[in-house]
Amino acid sequence: MKSIFEENAYNEIMERVNKLNGSTTAIWGKMNVGQMVWHCQGPLNILLEKNNYDMKPSWIAKLFFKKSLYNNKPWKKGLPTAKFLKTKDTKDFTVEKTKLQALIQEAYSHKDKTEWNLHPAFGYFTAQQWGQMQYKHLDHHFRQFGV
Repeated sequence: MKSIFEENAYNEIMERVNKLNGSTTAIWGKMNVGQMVWHCQGPLNILLEKNNYDMKPSWIAKLFFKKSLYNNKPWKKGLPTAKFLKTKDTKDFTVEKTKLQALIQEAYSHKDKTEWNLHPAFGYFTAQQWGQMQYKHLDHHFRQFGV
């Protein structure tokens, strides 16, 4: 699995986000492109300890979902979205895209960090797992929008 902390994967992700524009449409799902780039900021905010969304540790999530966050198997289309990462509000695509790009760059700047705080819902991840799950989440949504 690629990692947002690897230079080639980081460059790929940045190229893909740059291909998005305000009229890019989803291949599947209910989000529009503005909502999607807003949504993609959430896991990066958790990684960068900017917001933990008042998540609670969940043994069910750890047992049944944690490994799928960073394994090589792509997520299926139409997986449910956590409530705190959903919005029905209109989002300004340009503003949200700029915020997402800045968060991706900031995450990459931590590529040599070895000690990370616990994830608020899933607990301990290695640095490699943190990077892999960030890549996997972005890849999932960029595939959703055909980039």
